[in-house]
Amino acid sequence: MENLNEKCAVVGIYADGGQVARHAFFALFALQHRGQEASGITTSDGSNLYTHKGAGLVSGVYTEETIKPLVGHIAIGHNRYSTSGGSALDHAQPVLNVENDFALAHNGNLPSVKALQEFLQSKNALKNDRSDSELIADAIGVYLAEGMNIEESVSKIFPLMTGSFSITMMTKDTLIVIRDSYGMRPLALGKLGSGFVVASETCALKTIGAEFVREVVPGEMLVINKQGLKSVKLAEAIPRHDIFEFVYFARPDSILAGRSVYEVRKQSGITLAEEFTKNADIVVPVPDTAMPVAIGFSQKSGLPLELGLIKNRYVHRTFIEPDQESREHSVALKLIPMPEVLKDKRVIVIDDSIVRGTTSRKLVENLFKAGAKEVHFLISSPPVRFPDFYGIDTPKQSDLIASHKTVEEIREFLGATSLHFLTLDGLIKSIGLPKDQLSTSFFTGEYPIDILERKNEVSYDVPTE
Repeated sequence: MENLNEKCAVVGIYADGGQVARHAFFALFALQHRGQEASGITTSDGSNLYTHKGAGLVSGVYTEETIKPLVGHIAIGHNRYSTSGGSALDHAQPVLNVENDFALAHNGNLPSVKALQEFLQSKNALKNDRSDSELIADAIGVYLAEGMNIEESVSKIFPLMTGSFSITMMTKDTLIVIRDSYGMRPLALGKLGSGFVVASETCALKTIGAEFVREVVPGEMLVINKQGLKSVKLAEAIPRHDIFEFVYFARPDSILAGRSVYEVRKQSGITLAEEFTKNADIVVPVPDTAMPVAIGFSQKSGLPLELGLIKNRYVHRTFIEPDQESREHSVALKLIPMPEVLKDKRVIVIDDSIVRGTTSRKLVENLFKAGAKEVHFLISSPPVRFPDFYGIDTPKQSDLIASHKTVEEIREFLGATSLHFLTLDGLIKSIGLPKDQLSTSFFTGEYPIDILERKNEVSYDVPTE
């Protein structure tokens, strides 16, 4: 992957026993893949909120000394990948109000914040240089300051939020969870003893010993306090699950929309093998996302699966590098070809996507240098031709190689023997959900949630083959 990454993870916990901060830490640790630049946890003991935020990986942000002061029975947590300049800590969440009695953690993105800004302006509460998450918190805070409770405040602000969001928030005595009516960003509910947990993915629930109950329904609000759990329908559910959660973002041991991510990726490999039938000697996955895909491809095609690329697990994802030269160097650090496996072989190498194409080009070059006779590059998703506005970090559309090159031109740029992208129909078949329940905007430019003033950032003058 090259600069196509999930921005955030969220967690919310309501449980007795005084371990909510520790549970939040381990849940965020399990969700590290969704955000690697900053992390934060806020807790409440019923009287006060306590917060710790820091830049870096979860394992580096928290210590025993920083966890111990985070006392209480309510916690929300957040992992962040920042995309809007400034230091990583500038964008760390949870967002807290000035009274320090309300906190919010947001996964997703609002392509338009005009409605929120106009509301805040009408209340003389609009501040400068506020992110979408901060604007949501400010708007809810207006009603809290007017004496409404948190449930009423969120219900009134919900219609002003245009975009994708899975949000955990808290007051001193209540945990609130909301998911937009399209359900683009995942959110799962679990049971932890007599309490409850919500997290971006089910893998986080398993990590802390919580039992998966169900996914939070699109358009639903959960209110969790000493009275128990209450579900409130804020909007009709119009499911449009982000298709790239299945392709790449989610951990393979998670369940999304009732589907095992591992099984979806394995089925994608089977479908790839049905679409691509050229002769080859071995199948080599680009670790780690493509591993289940390669297993499915190998089983269907009968070609042996080989670990021709070894991943250095102590090199951060290439998107963290600040410039293109650094990204290209990091390919050699991160993925090491195995000449013993590759020499004189016709190799099918499988990856999940091509974004800019530069690291894929370097990878093909390194495979040939290691002795591969042919390199057939297979991708378990269609060409990425359009930018995202719903919480994924994508480059400008002009930087997406498939937005201005045909498949054959991309093949030439990569230097591969052949290139095949999984068809959109093949990907949808592999997922097993109806097309009208998936957001395919990366590939089609069809944006299910209106992107309003951001429409001028999209060009539909793209290759069609």
